[in-house]
Amino acid sequence: MTVRSRNPLEDELQNALATLLSLSDEEKQVRGIAHTPREIYQQPETWLKTGRMMASARLLLLEALEAVGIESPNPKDRPVVILAGAGTSDYIGHAVSRIFRQHWNCEVMVVPSTELLTNMDDFIRPGRRYLLISFSRSGESSEGIATLEHASERFPSQIKHLVITCNGGGSMARFPGVTAVVLDDEVNDRGLAMTSSFTNMIISGQYLANVLNPVGYEETLQGLVTMAARLMPEAADLAWELAQIGYSRMCFIGAGSLRAIAEESSLKVLEMNAGKIATIAESPLGLRHGPLSFVNDQTLLVAYLSASEPRIDYEIDLLEEIAQKRLAGNMVVIAPRVAKRLGNITPNVLSLDVPSTVPDAYRAPVDIILGQLLGLFTSLANGILPDSPSSGAIGRVVSHVKIYPVLAKQQG
Repeated sequence: MTVRSRNPLEDELQNALATLLSLSDEEKQVRGIAHTPREIYQQPETWLKTGRMMASARLLLLEALEAVGIESPNPKDRPVVILAGAGTSDYIGHAVSRIFRQHWNCEVMVVPSTELLTNMDDFIRPGRRYLLISFSRSGESSEGIATLEHASERFPSQIKHLVITCNGGGSMARFPGVTAVVLDDEVNDRGLAMTSSFTNMIISGQYLANVLNPVGYEETLQGLVTMAARLMPEAADLAWELAQIGYSRMCFIGAGSLRAIAEESSLKVLEMNAGKIATIAESPLGLRHGPLSFVNDQTLLVAYLSASEPRIDYEIDLLEEIAQKRLAGNMVVIAPRVAKRLGNITPNVLSLDVPSTVPDAYRAPVDIILGQLLGLFTSLANGILPDSPSSGAIGRVVSHVKIYPVLAKQQG
């Protein structure tokens, strides 16, 4: 699967993630890895559990969707769907929005709850119905709770709510009038950085988008699990190796739903390193328009390539330009399959061997594994505790934000 060439460190690099998992509980605590490595490793298996859980909740979900008219014969009568979340949970919406548009054939917006809270009038139009789907690991985010409260107070007849969370005891799951989907507590990540909670909420979102006709999604999900299980050890070895080099910058690129994975990868490295590694995320075509100035010889550039033409041609053109100009210190590519042109760009190519049943729009849970592992191993290389890397700037749950009353928008 990996087409990068072998090197003298190859034997030492085998099973880099498994090595961490095999440490004693005491050593894991000392090194700050009691949770994060396990939460990354468990992902493929937990996706199957989430898929089964969503299937068992299908009738409840169909009832909620019927109540808001998602199956109305006239698409214009269907509600506007808003996908909301804060931080990593916002990227869930970006990772699944295209699937919702395809299967529900309605208007879909992705709006961070951090913006929806303060700018709700900019998005809610008179006479329209809305389904607000909120993603939250803890269900205790200040902005997430306040968004539900303000929407319910100001637009009770226009906005209906569906919450996907990993914490059944959280305020959002127990909010009055909300249809709540609570994932298994196993994926309620205890580490600061969201990993398995992120990908499992993506899986739940993918199933929800397919809930009207889930035939075929089971095969897609199995394809994701197979790809992730193959990718995990190879990506861990490569991430460990790159972490030892000590890059001061990382740039992540991806298009479509993979742009969300570039954003989430950038955040994972940034937060697990307590800001000591500068990161940026862009689309491949967008990188040339200014952000390419971020890339220098201290930069690791990570590209998540599409399986679709001509999209991948544009992406490889950019990588060839960066290689020819010798702009980046190193490059890593996650590719749908091996391409000859990539061999001339970098030896660090991880090939997913994507089955025909898995379109780009569904790949997000698999591709993010590399970004998570880069965050983990660079954190360790920098002497930081991955489970709790922050010195106090951020915390596992943002629940201390002061909430102000929102007045109705003034006219004129």
